[in-house]
Amino acid sequence: MSVAVAAPHPAAVEAARTVVAAGGNAFDAALAAAGALTVAYPHQCSVGGDLVAMVRPAGSPVRAVLSIGAAALAVDVAALGSRMPLSGPQTVTVPGVVAGWTAVHALGARLPMAELLAPSVRLATEGVDFAPGLRAAIQGRLDDIRADPGLAAVMLQPRLVQPALADTLDEIGRDWRSFYSGPLGRRLVTGLRALGSPLAEEDFAAHVAEVGAPLRKVVGAATWHAAPPPVQGATFLALVGSPSSSLLADSRRAQAARDALLGDPRSGPVDVEGMLRPHSFLSSLSASRKPTGDTVAVTAVDESGNAVTLIQSVFESFGAGLLEPSTGVVLHNRGSSFRLDPSHPGRIAPGVRPPHTLCPTIATTAEGVIALGCQGGRSQPWILAQVASGVLTAPDPAEQVARPRWILRGDELLAEPGAPVPPSGATFFDGPHDDAGHVQLSRLLAGKLDAGSDPRADGLAAVLV
Repeated sequence: MSVAVAAPHPAAVEAARTVVAAGGNAFDAALAAAGALTVAYPHQCSVGGDLVAMVRPAGSPVRAVLSIGAAALAVDVAALGSRMPLSGPQTVTVPGVVAGWTAVHALGARLPMAELLAPSVRLATEGVDFAPGLRAAIQGRLDDIRADPGLAAVMLQPRLVQPALADTLDEIGRDWRSFYSGPLGRRLVTGLRALGSPLAEEDFAAHVAEVGAPLRKVVGAATWHAAPPPVQGATFLALVGSPSSSLLADSRRAQAARDALLGDPRSGPVDVEGMLRPHSFLSSLSASRKPTGDTVAVTAVDESGNAVTLIQSVFESFGAGLLEPSTGVVLHNRGSSFRLDPSHPGRIAPGVRPPHTLCPTIATTAEGVIALGCQGGRSQPWILAQVASGVLTAPDPAEQVARPRWILRGDELLAEPGAPVPPSGATFFDGPHDDAGHVQLSRLLAGKLDAGSDPRADGLAAVLV
């Protein structure tokens, strides 16, 4: 079985290589890579974060997997004041990654989860060198890392060795349910409570990964698929296919609509139509925080037509700024995306999921399938829209993901040199920049497998045999 894989760290591709050699397909490769990234790229992802994936089992419709954790049932909204904190224990929601891995696995993997996580267990036990992106992230949050005993013990050593995380991954491989309703989950909850989190065992036990139909949009010969709310997939679909001459203006409208409308359908109606057609929705722009190293994307497509684009995240760099020592788990800060305005669709409430930036997508055509995803925080929809414009025809996927791009940060327009933006009104980076996102692309077109990994990250793309 040949599999095209792209990921932001070489260790992830090597983990995928191991399981492909053992008979694995695109599902197995993506999951093995995802596990390795929780070890080698802890500033961007962790088993203490969330997961959103788009998967296409060969010969079957595309499915959306949303494993997004909710706020604690015991959350004290009044005590939060007038603004959600940006980090710390109050921003930790139930981690969804583990249940998400299991849901993706059930849709088409060949090998048992223990075998898929074995490379990650070895990596955590034996250690891995600090990647340049990880070193930069440590310097960016050095004071916060020093302030947290768990992070300091792991991130300030000469080599990234994580024995507690190795034990956690081994336990997940043997019985993933332990993370939510067994000994592993109880240890994690005990540690979270000691850190000041309101999360309890019943919050973990209630978590279920959601598998369902995606949102869709036909653009020329391709049908694009994205995840429904509380994910911003509708914002990407509003932009894919927009002419380059109007993409910036369309992105500003899409940003305004998303900021006003995105929330959890479990807590009340969400105006998906308003996000899909933002020109019909008028709203002033709201300020967005700087996107940081928050996310990893893994894409995998095999010769049979199985396709996976999987994104897992701790949100901001190092998430909540907390590592629970007994499990080695870095905790995400997805709760910082909640709104405290009780009339907003993204309002915080007990058991409600926060608005989510993760935005993976799959395109299907008569000739094949394309898996596309990126890091980039709230800018993911317009980053992906810029790349998507050429994925059907670009002869070299590596060149396609490396092209100069622009991003919006609230009212601010930022661009890399050579990006197709108006010459006035933009602030230009000095060169390719981390904030422009880390795009991963795998595809099968006309019987040919290929892949590209964004040079803005530390990654690798390969066709594995």
